[in-house]
Amino acid sequence: MIFAIQEINKDPALLPNISLGYRILDSCASPTNTVRAALTLGSEPEGIEITSCPPAISALIAESGSSQSLAVAETLGPFQVPIVSYFSTCACLSNRAKYPTFFRTIPSDYFQAKALAALVKHFGWEWIGAIQSDNDYGRNGILAFTEEVKNFKICIAFIGTVLRTYPLDKILKVVEMIKQSTVKVILAFVPEGDFYPLMKEIVKQNITGIQWIASEAWITAARPSTPEMYQAFGGALGFVVQKMAIPNLNPFLADINPYRDPSIPFVKDFWEIMVGCQPSSHGMDTSAVKGTKICTGNETLMDHTQDVFFNVTQLRVSYNVYKAVYAIAHALHQLVFCQPAGERNVKPCLNVSEIHPKKVTYHLQRVNFRNHFGDYVFFDGNGNPPASYDIINWQLKNGQVHHVTVPTSLCSNVCPTGTRKAQIRGKPICCFDCIPCAEGTIANFTGAMDCTACPKEYWSNDKRNECIPRAIEFLTYYEPMGIALTVVALVGAYLSLLTMIVFIHYRETPVIKASNSELSCFLLFSLFLCFLCPLTFIGRPTVWTCMLRHTAFGVTFALCISCVLGKTIVVVTAFKVIHPSNKVVGQFGPIQQRIIVCSCTLIQVIICILWLKLNPPFPDKVFRYSSKKVVLECNTGSEVAFYAVLGYIGILAVICLILAFLARKLPDNFNEAKCITFSMLIFCAVWITFIPAYVSSPGKYTVAVEIFAILSSAFGLLISIFVPKCYIILIKPEKNTKKYVMRLNANRKCNLEIKDHIHTVYTIPLYE
Repeated sequence: MIFAIQEINKDPALLPNISLGYRILDSCASPTNTVRAALTLGSEPEGIEITSCPPAISALIAESGSSQSLAVAETLGPFQVPIVSYFSTCACLSNRAKYPTFFRTIPSDYFQAKALAALVKHFGWEWIGAIQSDNDYGRNGILAFTEEVKNFKICIAFIGTVLRTYPLDKILKVVEMIKQSTVKVILAFVPEGDFYPLMKEIVKQNITGIQWIASEAWITAARPSTPEMYQAFGGALGFVVQKMAIPNLNPFLADINPYRDPSIPFVKDFWEIMVGCQPSSHGMDTSAVKGTKICTGNETLMDHTQDVFFNVTQLRVSYNVYKAVYAIAHALHQLVFCQPAGERNVKPCLNVSEIHPKKVTYHLQRVNFRNHFGDYVFFDGNGNPPASYDIINWQLKNGQVHHVTVPTSLCSNVCPTGTRKAQIRGKPICCFDCIPCAEGTIANFTGAMDCTACPKEYWSNDKRNECIPRAIEFLTYYEPMGIALTVVALVGAYLSLLTMIVFIHYRETPVIKASNSELSCFLLFSLFLCFLCPLTFIGRPTVWTCMLRHTAFGVTFALCISCVLGKTIVVVTAFKVIHPSNKVVGQFGPIQQRIIVCSCTLIQVIICILWLKLNPPFPDKVFRYSSKKVVLECNTGSEVAFYAVLGYIGILAVICLILAFLARKLPDNFNEAKCITFSMLIFCAVWITFIPAYVSSPGKYTVAVEIFAILSSAFGLLISIFVPKCYIILIKPEKNTKKYVMRLNANRKCNLEIKDHIHTVYTIPLYE
């Protein structure tokens, strides 16, 4: 573990600029001591001043025994502390409801029980005995094995129970059970420490002729692997996790020195065992140490490198510890940097002091990486790694017991997660290719025959071994485009209100009187609503916002164009008659103007009410734009109603444009018709280009196009119609006189008599 941590701290691509620390405590294989050690690790270290580091542990690597792991999982589980075991195999630990934060780098006994049952069936053994340890590992292991062999009609003659703390009489009862039975095959699902007393007694009583089947807990243990034990247990078969060589570990082990860093756990005890002397320390009273050789300080481990301890070519449990450390490191990297490890020059997205064990657990469940040795490290939904075993056979060679791996014979290796089997034409069924799953499908276990399609709102990750939620997309107030459109809309609304205030303040001046102040205020109010309308288009679509955005848009623009239409009709009527006293002019007074505005707007209101009543807009999830995104947008409900609203506004705009165009050659001082013509040209151009852009824009850009069209047309009306008036009122007040308004153009043969009581009929003069 220390070696892996130091290796990670030197890796610039994994947790850069962050150093992992550790604390190591010994549980002495006792569940009680395990709980005490776990609580000690979970609390703040005594005598250590904590500054930038989080006060609690981020994860725990424990334990070797299943009973100890159960104890620590039950203790620290409620605190969401992730626990990664390297040797606890009890299938009971896969219960996610009871142990939601437990993970392991060794396969569950669920798979070992299946493998052992298949082994027994393969050799045709139908009458066997069983030995279990009196703890969770042994009891659950034999229980799982019993359930499996029932399917093969295999009978279990007896089940003996042992434990390292049992008195001799209990051990002898099990020996007697074996001697009286007729079985020739016995499964020992026992840890090495619990099984060793029984092994010694079996050898002592010379019980031979039995084929032993071993669990992974003792088949490769060093203590029983002696020629003496081989007399009774020779030829034992068992399953173990795959071995791995870690070459860089050898120089690390050979470099251990108690004088360099005395605080490293267990180094002094290790040194005393390996070198044969006790390392001296400063201030140590050597006379007080009796019967123990004191080291001179010149000793090294180089003379002991032939010891089995330095053999790093067949690591099994140690490799599980190595993988556990790296799994935690990758989870922390994803948490702190918000992306998988591998890229350099990454920037943290989370402060180290904000690391919480619950977040580490979340990312630990999702780690999936390939380590330096080509192995994929990941956990299934129950916190288990993929199951893979070697078959071990005890053989005696040159007076030494060797754990010989039974060679595998495969036409094709097991397909990893994210791939499926594809039969090779013309070859046996055992030969196949591994084909990556297609987009949108996954295989989250090894050896999958087919890939499983992800649910509609999910998509496969890059490794095709997990369905992840699709990214949800809609135009928000927080993204640059949403901020820009919101600011422009609010600026437009502010300018509309400001213009209205100017018109109200100067309402007694000739220019305002001549520009039909009532219709102008109606028009400015409708423009104010038009500028606020885009705000309903931004944000997450809901039932109410979807109904509001389209109807509000339709009604406000109908009101706006109706006001423009009223002003246009008044202008045309006023200047197409020979004398202002003509009866036609009188027919378009203030009452008639209000009727025009209200009736034209009412038609649009009726269309919108029918739309909302029959087939209203609603929020919808659209999947067609991207395979990795879900676009939230408002479905119009009825396309006919949507285009009817647009079409009606278009009809009003075209009528305004035609009437204004007919009045374009009016006297220069009364050329509001030209302003209306220009504003209608802008309006029509914007909405003609809107339709193809709206249809072809994907996702949230459809909404952005609609908002852009609303804002462009509203600004076109505001600027074209009201800027000339505001220019005269605020910049050229000398032209805001009755004399200027009533002045005739000398080059025009117009002989109009303007009377005070009909000023509201005429349009504004344009400044010279």
